[in-house]
Amino acid sequence: MSDLRIAIVGFGKIARDQHVGAIAAAPGATLAAVASRNASLPGLPHFATIEELLEEGPPIDAVSLCTPPQVRRAQAAVALAAGKHVMLEKPPGTGVAELDPLIAMARDAKRTLFATWHSRYAPAVEPVREWLASRRIKSVHISWKEDVRVWHPGQAWIWEPGGLGVFDPGINALSILTRILPKPVFVTAAELAFPANRQAPIAANLTLADIDGLPISAEFDFRQTGPQSWDIVVETDEGRMTLSRGGRVMAVDGNVVADAPDQEYRELYRRFVALSATGASDVDLAPLRLVADAFLLGKRTLVEPFVD
Repeated sequence: MSDLRIAIVGFGKIARDQHVGAIAAAPGATLAAVASRNASLPGLPHFATIEELLEEGPPIDAVSLCTPPQVRRAQAAVALAAGKHVMLEKPPGTGVAELDPLIAMARDAKRTLFATWHSRYAPAVEPVREWLASRRIKSVHISWKEDVRVWHPGQAWIWEPGGLGVFDPGINALSILTRILPKPVFVTAAELAFPANRQAPIAANLTLADIDGLPISAEFDFRQTGPQSWDIVVETDEGRMTLSRGGRVMAVDGNVVADAPDQEYRELYRRFVALSATGASDVDLAPLRLVADAFLLGKRTLVEPFVD
């Protein structure tokens, strides 16, 4: 079976830092082209837009959309209409309902639509899910705080409507939460802090629960300097479980029980290759629904302007 020939569309920081190496390391995948208005990769065919790629580019089987979420729906529709498999960086779109037509297009075309949640593939996430499955969970607290100037330098789109602001990293935590807990969760209250000069929040506090009333809290903040925080703490009847470093390290009562190198994006492409072999899709919108509900329920406060 020949490799899945993939073109990256949108060649910003995440594509350069993660996707290129992951495709090279994933069995059955090969990078065939790049489409970007502002960047290229030496040695590969380059096109300014996805339309130029599909009309003039080399033969490809799939596209990996690494563009800002505000433009992904239209690009995914173009790719599916051209008979290509489609991988969507997270978040898969700017709203929940806009994914429904894409799901239908993929189904009718027998092509793969893969809405990725890379943090679910962090090495300690599955061990945590299995550990929690046999224990009584008492409470959950998420602390997901990072420096936006380090992780999103000069990326103005993240502050525009649909860019999600602090929920761009925060949705990673919610993707893990919805994977490791045994029951679905929902938002009951939210506080969203908007810089006076921006259209997306720089910080957020969420209160969530499951159908049994499990208390869940989450703190997201883009203003963290120094050490960064990507932690989930779960109190159970058999001790405190801490999932740290974005899902890489699992500890119980302070004792590390799982720690492995990060291979999140390599695993995403393994999954994409496997899905595309049969044309199956994988579109879990639970994390995006939680963010949408946070905006619906959120109390908005204004804070100091943000200047990049």
